[in-house]
Amino acid sequence: MKVLVDKLRISGFRGIKDIEISLSRVVLLIGMNNSGKTSVIKALQLALGDYSRYLTDEDFHIASDDTRWEEIIVDVRIVPIGEDGRRDKSFGEDWIQEFGDRIQAEANGYQFLALRTTAYPDKVKGGFTVEHYALDRWPTSSWKNEKTRKENQIRGRYDSLPFISVDAQRDIHQDLRDKTSFVGKVLSSVKYEESEIRQLEEMIAGINQEAVEKSESLKRLKKQLDALNQSFEGSGQAELTPFPKKIRDLSKRFSIHFGESDRNSFSIEYHGMGTRSWASMLTVKAFAELMANSHKQESRPFSPIITVEEPESHLHPNAQRTLYQQLTEDPLGQVIISTHSPYLPAISSLYELRGLKKVVDGVSVTSLSSSLDTEEINMLRREIMRFRGEILFAKALILVEGPTEEQLVPAMFELYHGCSPFEKGVNCVSVNGKNYKPFLIFAFSFHIPVCIVSDNDGQTKKEVKSMIKRIEEEQEVRFDEQVFSLQFLSKGNDMEPELLKVLQLRKEIIETLIAMRTKGNPRYDEAKRKKLECMNDEDLLKEMHGSKPAYASFLSDLIIKNPNGKKKNELIPRAFIKAFKEIEGWIGS
Repeated sequence: MKVLVDKLRISGFRGIKDIEISLSRVVLLIGMNNSGKTSVIKALQLALGDYSRYLTDEDFHIASDDTRWEEIIVDVRIVPIGEDGRRDKSFGEDWIQEFGDRIQAEANGYQFLALRTTAYPDKVKGGFTVEHYALDRWPTSSWKNEKTRKENQIRGRYDSLPFISVDAQRDIHQDLRDKTSFVGKVLSSVKYEESEIRQLEEMIAGINQEAVEKSESLKRLKKQLDALNQSFEGSGQAELTPFPKKIRDLSKRFSIHFGESDRNSFSIEYHGMGTRSWASMLTVKAFAELMANSHKQESRPFSPIITVEEPESHLHPNAQRTLYQQLTEDPLGQVIISTHSPYLPAISSLYELRGLKKVVDGVSVTSLSSSLDTEEINMLRREIMRFRGEILFAKALILVEGPTEEQLVPAMFELYHGCSPFEKGVNCVSVNGKNYKPFLIFAFSFHIPVCIVSDNDGQTKKEVKSMIKRIEEEQEVRFDEQVFSLQFLSKGNDMEPELLKVLQLRKEIIETLIAMRTKGNPRYDEAKRKKLECMNDEDLLKEMHGSKPAYASFLSDLIIKNPNGKKKNELIPRAFIKAFKEIEGWIGS
């Protein structure tokens, strides 16, 4: 039986004022830079690992009034889990022996272990005092006020529940020279029987002797070094050891070679940072497996918490996916990963995602709505995560109907704001029709504001409004103006007539249609121009519809360059100007 940290509460740590996070066996922490992902991991390390020795003043929360908090509180709840990963009712005998009478039970009989860590400045001795306690209960409210008892203080850490952290700065080449690294710990655990040591050292001695005998250079070097015996009253001789003489010295010259085969492999230090980072993370699994085996031999339980920061660093998308599977498949314990990659969430369980976001005076935590059924989850995977994983990291979304708008809107945004939407953390996404539902559910689960700019032809306006109302009723939510905006193009229009008839971009549209079909022949271009200029609006619209979405990329360039010096409202539909203003209010200028 394994155990799991299923609840984590943090108060007063770095940028975190007060948060509670529900954790699963595998967790992906997502969010923009400085949103609190690393802080969550370090707070967990303070509670279960060795972070207390790294604690500084900067780890104490600074409130909006610029006052520094005097106390950090980190609470964790540990529960038993079965083979299916679900919570069990009671701990196994091995964990009962490990945790003893600190185990508590809820009213329904489900057991748990609640641990509290507090840290505060030591006014007398200087530095900081860090204390660990077992709690008598897991409070549902006012949790920071829960009292601790001196007799429940814990002096050490639970060896069966080790915290293993892999930070973003990792390099197997550097780890090989660091005895405290995970690969260093693996090497230090290498043990042989006495008979095996003698046999191996005899083999090495033979290899060393043969290597010297077959090298004229080494033989000459040995001959000269033998002259050292003059300093030792004529006794002694030099011994050249190209290979380590003693088994105990193997780790000092230990190296890793990697390649397509043993014939063309080369030292890990000459590989790129991606391979070196990847190798460093895989040594963590080797180290954890050694610890697990040691605990098994002693008949003790073992369930580590492994945290990895930005495993995607230096790796291409397919390698990121492979590494994620290696880290999470058949794990020894719990795995918590912080990431900026859209590819890792795409292959994870959506319920493993925890979104972190900076808010006034702290950090907020989001996760996928638990009210979704299986088909809705599949729809989210199909419509969003396969190709749109980057929206997880957006500050705001603009949802449009088709690829034409998806290409044009970023250009309009850049003209309006003077920078690309990506610079402001805004994503423009085509939903391929009116398929807004999965995008809305996903965005609001992770507190991402959404602005829909819809066509307004036929019954579209009525259909879209009806759909929004239905989603609100099904999900029991209210899309208020603080997080949601719904805009429509002019009555009766989709994007093409809006550009041609409302904005009157006839000249720009003709230039775009010529540019996308030019053959570099002035006579052809002129003939094409005359043909387009003679068309009425309806024929020109047919030409635009027949050319979409290809014309949109050419028109986007023209909008940004604005060669005719038009005003913003002459190149951007009013509905999009309203959307841009709404977004500006949500995320700031």
